[in-house]
Amino acid sequence: MNPEALVLIVGGLAVFVGAVVQGSVGFGLGLVGAPVLTLLDPAVMPGAIQVVNLTLPLFTLAVEWRRVDWRGVGFGMLGRLPGSVIGGVIVVYISVYTLGVFVGVMVLVAVGLTARALSVPRNGVTVTAAGFVSGITGTATGIGGPPIALVYQSAKGAQIRATLAMFFFLSAAQSLVILAVVDRLPARALTTGATLIVPMILGFLVSGPLRRYLDGGRVRAAILLVAAISALVLIIQSLAA
Repeated sequence: MNPEALVLIVGGLAVFVGAVVQGSVGFGLGLVGAPVLTLLDPAVMPGAIQVVNLTLPLFTLAVEWRRVDWRGVGFGMLGRLPGSVIGGVIVVYISVYTLGVFVGVMVLVAVGLTARALSVPRNGVTVTAAGFVSGITGTATGIGGPPIALVYQSAKGAQIRATLAMFFFLSAAQSLVILAVVDRLPARALTTGATLIVPMILGFLVSGPLRRYLDGGRVRAAILLVAAISALVLIIQSLAA
């Protein structure tokens, strides 16, 4: 099977699963999709996943935009801008294989923090700090959700999904601009990301019934396991290259 078909099939499946989780609990697309896509074709990352990250939130916002915590989004973006600049520097100055290890480690850290569901107070300082960390990891790897999600975990479901959706939309746009400025956004990354929008939409549609009828905690636990395994495989492959 040629690499392009592999990315479309396996990467598309990862994006589909990630979209199901994100549509249900508010985040998870990058956590699942980024390590798999980096493993399959590191040259298109993190641009390809950012194209999908830019698109998926629009579907959530179309339904729940009234529940956005605009104050929180403002603080988050205030921190994310300098974080994104640092993330852009990381993309420029480290190799593809080092980036693979970095992505894998960040996924494992994110999985660990998310699984433990640490209690973090939600205020201007913590949201800005979460935005800063999200800017670094999101721009460099496409995984920017867990820091903000940890801060908002005590909010109601609709507010979590809507606020994270707005933050992710603005964040992905910001990251794509920075990647373009530092010349790390090849045309193939954009086309690959565009082809993954279809499985992303399908995943979001599936998430509706799951959001109403399934235990989100069990779904998230299963996906975190898949993400952790993908991250370990990515780290091993990158170190062996």
